[in-house]
Amino acid sequence: MIKYQNIDQVINQNHKLILILLKKTTRDTKKIPFFVPDIDNNDKKAVLKALDQPTLTNGPNLQKFERAFAKFTGAKYAIGVTNATAALILSLNALELKKNDEVIVPDETFVATANAILLNGATPVLADIENNGYNVSVKSIEKSITKKTKVIMPVHVAGKACDIVKIRKLARDHGLKIIEDCAHAIGTKINNTHVGNFGDLGCFSFYPTKNMTTIEGGMVITNSKKLAIKITSSRNHGFVNNKKFSSKPWIYDVESPGYNFRLDEIRSALGINQLKRIKKLNTLRKKVCQYYNLKLQNVKGIEIPFLSQYDDDVNHLYMIRIKKEYGLTRDELFKKFLKSGIQTSLHYTPLHEFTIFKKLAKKYVSLKNSKILYNELISLPMFPYISRKEQDNVIKCIISNK
Repeated sequence: MIKYQNIDQVINQNHKLILILLKKTTRDTKKIPFFVPDIDNNDKKAVLKALDQPTLTNGPNLQKFERAFAKFTGAKYAIGVTNATAALILSLNALELKKNDEVIVPDETFVATANAILLNGATPVLADIENNGYNVSVKSIEKSITKKTKVIMPVHVAGKACDIVKIRKLARDHGLKIIEDCAHAIGTKINNTHVGNFGDLGCFSFYPTKNMTTIEGGMVITNSKKLAIKITSSRNHGFVNNKKFSSKPWIYDVESPGYNFRLDEIRSALGINQLKRIKKLNTLRKKVCQYYNLKLQNVKGIEIPFLSQYDDDVNHLYMIRIKKEYGLTRDELFKKFLKSGIQTSLHYTPLHEFTIFKKLAKKYVSLKNSKILYNELISLPMFPYISRKEQDNVIKCIISNK
């Protein structure tokens, strides 16, 4: 057992252990990971500094991160939370949905989007995606609107903006609210307006595979003071600052049930630092995509990612579609990658395939496009500092399709 003479020795030893944990591991060059988060020395220093401060939650780092993220996205308010799922839950909660209210959501999305609807007591209504991409179809949304519809939840898949301008018009025409799922879209803009600002609320993710990370974490943005106050209260057990208690600051009130969805000071410190270089990281991702496009655009049976109508998309995922002409099925190619030591992924199993949504979700339209897409789609290794050699090995595995 190590004996310490004073508390400073304990702290210094703990710092050494944390540095070991934060230190980047050397990658096995024979294996290609699907994703590697970019954690630099400044990130590590920021985390250690945060650990030395007396307040580890609800402190200055969170406030600074929220201000920085609001400025980056151009929103009036940003509220940091534990993860993007919490952001979705809180956003729906702030809109005060009632039982049997319907929320339209893409069939082709991660389960968290629809889970948040169920957890708020509402009913997910599944809409199909476009036949030439992987974002939700505006026509499918329109056909899914009923008297019970209250909210539309579009998703900007892979960092490519959905047709949110048309969706916003549709929502306004029918008196509906919009919550944008921007988990993949940190940096995505339409005509210089950051996504998340087109609806009533925008929800972002800082999971390790995202364009920037706080390990786990999320953010809600809004331009509504009322919604910002509601979400800020709900993330912290429903606590409110009541003026009648101003002479006794230790007293608080709770006006409605809340959650413990606070983003701590350590992850906030990491987020502040990551946000400083998000533009650089997004630029590196774009270059990775451009190289894949160059090498794969003429491969028979391979359909490279669709070109969005917007110039300011970010590249969160690189997803290709495997057509019959390729000679192998998507599943066969997936297994081939595995044998070659290359990690890939599938985004996503359609919601209608899951038991819970078969029971509790509704659909008023055909979901044929999401069914077709899922059986053809595969996501290639994609991260800012993937080497050209690693990309070439991925490409070689695709081209030699035997």
